[in-house]
Amino acid sequence: MSEAKFEKAVQIIQGLPKDGPVKPTQDDQLYFYKYYKQATVGDVNTPRPGMLDFVGKAKWDAWKSVESTTKEEARSKYVERLLEILKAASDEESKKYVAELEAA
Repeated sequence: MSEAKFEKAVQIIQGLPKDGPVKPTQDDQLYFYKYYKQATVGDVNTPRPGMLDFVGKAKWDAWKSVESTTKEEARSKYVERLLEILKAASDEESKKYVAELEAA
């Protein structure tokens, strides 16, 4: 998976309108988060957040769950999941994103 394709996928996700047809679930958001962190940082390198930081703990645990995944594999999983979500939405905007990703 090329780094350019991964970066394009990150741009698409960050640019999705909140009220658009593509609505990643909370599970999808954690999935993207953990593989983004693994692809860009590598294995978890911070202490687990405290008991009352529920969101922080969920994100940390998700990232920890993909420990030892290579950056290359993490990029692939990130892009593949985005393509699945976009293809499922199958509106014109999503089709445009799919074409951009496949061309990257």
